[in-house]
Amino acid sequence: MSVRIPRTVIEANRPALSFWYGDEPIRFERVGRSSQKSQVLIKVHPDCRIQVAAPQSASDEEVVQAVKKRARWVWLQLRGFQKQLEHITPRRYISGESHYYLGKQHMLKVIESEGEIPRVKLLRGKLEVIVRQRDPHVVCQLLDKWYRQRAREVFARRLNVMMEQALWVEKLPPLRVQAMQTQWGSCSPSGRITLNPHLVKAPRECVDYVILHELCHIAEHNHSERFYRLMNQVMPGWEKVKVRLDNMANRLLSA
Repeated sequence: MSVRIPRTVIEANRPALSFWYGDEPIRFERVGRSSQKSQVLIKVHPDCRIQVAAPQSASDEEVVQAVKKRARWVWLQLRGFQKQLEHITPRRYISGESHYYLGKQHMLKVIESEGEIPRVKLLRGKLEVIVRQRDPHVVCQLLDKWYRQRAREVFARRLNVMMEQALWVEKLPPLRVQAMQTQWGSCSPSGRITLNPHLVKAPRECVDYVILHELCHIAEHNHSERFYRLMNQVMPGWEKVKVRLDNMANRLLSA
């Protein structure tokens, strides 16, 4: 998954487009660009979905030809994400599994106790989940609630720290935690920052990167040259952090 993909609008009733790269079919979903720019933008998601943002004036054939020119890059992206998916097993929410928190893996320990209040606690490197009856669905719900609570605490704390670098932001922006399928974070035109609760599973530097990215959007509401110049000023080397986060996406979203 990316920090914030270019804003796109899915075009209704438009079938998936495809072409062949060697002996492999490359299928993608065409979406419309919200801006008037003529550039075609390609996004390969960690779940191997491909979205191509193109102006409405371009024909399907023109879009296919534009993607073909970057076919090898698309294929390499797909290959990398497919290899990651091969090593991911479905969660069973039983003792012995490992789950991420702030970039570290913690072993899950499910404790059945009828007399205790169901809860989650991080203790000596283990995620202990206390339940009255062993039920994977209940364990999953408790963990999800725990992650969201931790996300609110961690994000609020790191936002305060990152504000020291965002000198262009006059006051602390409102913060919302909300699950998103294709974004780690977003920034509304009014300056409200929304962060994905799964981000709390990533290393702290990745959390800081996403927050700074969205703070930069308060000054520049696009991915212009000025936006990236601002990112380079407040977080030199952010590209490596982004790659690290993108490469962890499948593991974090499945944990």
